Amino acid sequence: MVKSIAIIAGSYHKNHVVKMVEEARSIALDNGLTVEEVKWVPGSMEMPLQIKRLFLRESIDGAVVLGIIEKGETEHGLVMGQAVIRSLIDLQLASMKPIGFGIIGPGAKPENIEERLLPYAKNSVLAVNEMLSN
Repeated sequence: MVKSIAIIAGSYHKNHVVKMVEEARSIALDNGLTVEEVKWVPGSMEMPLQIKRLFLRESIDGAVVLGIIEKGETEHGLVMGQAVIRSLIDLQLASMKPIGFGIIGPGAKPENIEERLLPYAKNSVLAVNEMLSN
């Protein structure tokens, strides 16, 4: 049975995240997953709500979140990142559907973002795939 996933992508760094979405689609295809939906949201904070909406569909077996939380001048990104991660874990446990975490950061430095785009996208899809196989 083919498993179906959704990709939720943060548009705040869209020029980078587009590359992540393309890589995630490719890795999903290579691993026999169907990408049923790609949804763009303003940033990481909006991802949990979008996933909850998508998880109402029985056809979606899991999700991947892709985005970037850069290091800023304040602790805002760190605090937000921790809240987003906690919300995503809670959604997994409540829905029993896996979520692959492909958010670079919190605290990402601009000079390190490019090298992490494809590995983070790939690993988030592979994690969901493995959890759907268990």
